[in-house]
Amino acid sequence: MQKAIWYLCIVLFISSCSTQGEKKETRTVFKYNEIGSVTSLDPAAAVSFENIAAVNQLFNGLVQMNDSLRILPCIASSWAISEDEKTYTFRLRNDVFFHNNSCFANAKGRKVTARDFVYSFYRLLDAKVSSATTLLVYIDNEKQKAFEAPNDSTFLIHLKKPFVPFLGILTMKYFSVVPHEAIEMYADDFRINPVGTGPFSFKMWEEGSKLVMLKNENYFEYDGNSRLPYLDAVSVSFIKDRETSFLNFLKGVTDMVSGIDAINTDEVFTDEGALNDEYKTKFKLQTTPFIKTDYLGFVIDESQPIVKNSPLKLLAIRKAINYGFDRKKMVQYLRRNMGIPATAGFLPPGLPSFDAAKVKGYDYNPDRVRELLTQAGFPEGKGLPDITLSTSEQYMELAEYIQSQLSDFGIKIKIDVQKPSVLSENASNSKINFFRKSWVADYADEENFLSLFYSKNWSPKGFNYTHYSNARFDELYEKSQEELNDTVRYNYYREMDKLLIEDAPVVPLYYDEVVRLVKNNISGLTVNPMNLLNLKKVKKVNLN
Repeated sequence: MQKAIWYLCIVLFISSCSTQGEKKETRTVFKYNEIGSVTSLDPAAAVSFENIAAVNQLFNGLVQMNDSLRILPCIASSWAISEDEKTYTFRLRNDVFFHNNSCFANAKGRKVTARDFVYSFYRLLDAKVSSATTLLVYIDNEKQKAFEAPNDSTFLIHLKKPFVPFLGILTMKYFSVVPHEAIEMYADDFRINPVGTGPFSFKMWEEGSKLVMLKNENYFEYDGNSRLPYLDAVSVSFIKDRETSFLNFLKGVTDMVSGIDAINTDEVFTDEGALNDEYKTKFKLQTTPFIKTDYLGFVIDESQPIVKNSPLKLLAIRKAINYGFDRKKMVQYLRRNMGIPATAGFLPPGLPSFDAAKVKGYDYNPDRVRELLTQAGFPEGKGLPDITLSTSEQYMELAEYIQSQLSDFGIKIKIDVQKPSVLSENASNSKINFFRKSWVADYADEENFLSLFYSKNWSPKGFNYTHYSNARFDELYEKSQEELNDTVRYNYYREMDKLLIEDAPVVPLYYDEVVRLVKNNISGLTVNPMNLLNLKKVKKVNLN
């Protein structure tokens, strides 16, 4: 009975904060629907967009990234990097407290110290706890002194060798601070009992139904003279049906809808990707380049059984496929111009080394396709075996577009539709040799994208699903990780990108775009190339 009463109170708070009669609602609750699934609220499991969005409201790390991808202080007020680039020293704020929780004495959150970061980071070294272990391969842990706290306000990290992107890696939500008291009390149930330092604190989570987070009255960040956050609460629903989710947004049930796949584009957008006139007064359209590349991948390792008898082992065939369809029309007609045709390299716009003038990729070229087919021994596609492309239902229309265009040259594509989880597993285990994938930046550095093609990252342990191997690429990749001069490092990145174009282990399709529709009574909700949901500065004007 007590649980029922407690839950009813939460529902009343979220659904009807105003009292009966004419009294205007004063509490502000930002509401959004998550079509995907939140599987954990533990930052150590912040591996998916859905998990990251929720965790970002509840936890903080040493540093954070702004909308321009600049690394800024967070719990660390400042930092210094040693001359040999192997020791990072962080000075911590003294006004950061964990959320109130029964794991603490008197259920009152205590101050965060450097020892909490030592505990939190060592916890990530356990592969059973977090996949972030793979991001910490550069730390120097031979004598169990990778992480140190000489005093309450100083935290040190020791690396084996310089790794330029390391500070950017620390902006990931994996590296949030957690209290040992909560881990010891909740153990595996910390995933449903998160205790952090963020702008919002955990209130309740009915998995698959509703997640509620309340304003942290003791949050340490300010916006000018105003203590953040502005909102009183955040409410997340989990309606899986896209049409129902979008209809709820149109009805005003939710305040935001994110992602082109979650929006009825025919209803809302013009052919050019702008808002239809009837919606301009109701919603704001937010867009920005997304550090994400959608692509088709080939397994090109001829030691793999699925490659030995496949025409895809031929470079000329892989290049013919790259030249054989019009990316510009694909983005225009299938995505309402939401996104950028990937006619440069694998690296997307938004990363500092991106330069379409210096890295020339593939564009539609029928004459070149015919030349390559003849070169491969299949003039006009005669004698070329059928090629199977594995994709998920969500990208069926895109696959059919490519299938249709390639058929004009005698390249016959069969489409194999798989569940997303099955597709991912099969790609990582080299069970399919032509597949649709995408790569989203974990942190804003080109190394994160290029690591997909480093030969030592072969799947299933790594993300080199194509089994690409090129000695020159590996040499440049290793040199770039220690190169401190930005100009030189960016040149390394571009040269690696050119090698990917030449060797064609992938077919870059488009560089994605962040797309959001937001109600006009919402302000302060910014958009960024990482597509990170940040609600601490959001304001909402209640209309009823």
